[in-house]
Amino acid sequence: MNTTDQYYTENAQSFFDTTVNVDVQKLYDHFLPHVKPNGAILDAGCGSGRDSKHFQDLGYDVTAFDANELLTQLASEHLGFKVIHATFDSYQATPESFDGIWACASLLHVPTEELPSVLNKYGELLTPKGVFYCSFKYGDTDQIRNGRFFSDMNETKLQKMLAPLTLNICLTWISSDARPGRESEKWLNVLLNK
Repeated sequence: MNTTDQYYTENAQSFFDTTVNVDVQKLYDHFLPHVKPNGAILDAGCGSGRDSKHFQDLGYDVTAFDANELLTQLASEHLGFKVIHATFDSYQATPESFDGIWACASLLHVPTEELPSVLNKYGELLTPKGVFYCSFKYGDTDQIRNGRFFSDMNETKLQKMLAPLTLNICLTWISSDARPGRESEKWLNVLLNK
């Protein structure tokens, strides 16, 4: 078990409790206009299942997975459907299956050198007009913080990483952390398309 997965195993309930009700409506407002009504959304690294629940309640066809087994159990109970236990590497789906891919604060646990192949893989799962949302802590380093590995991202690092890929940057914006007491933490939000 890697240190990040171990962190989530040891803190699954508290992580669930502190994230499941966080209001990220501003993020949805950027993403959902690009996803066709009742379209298929993949919640990649769904954590508590908060976002899957929102999309499900709006009538989208939601598939969700997470790398941590305990979080998949908690999210499955919250959602009323089975969350798949898989990593970004192990998850498999048919190409062009999803109108939207949502990777909110999840790809940031993938090492920078592995991100291009992961982004490429998930880009292939998008329909031709699909959109891919991801978010990273703002910065340009890879480091372990409080027992979890993070790949931080800024605009320059993102552009360099995407240069050889078929994904294009639709939009980037910086936001503050939506969790109470964490407002000083900055995030790079990214919308990608083919």
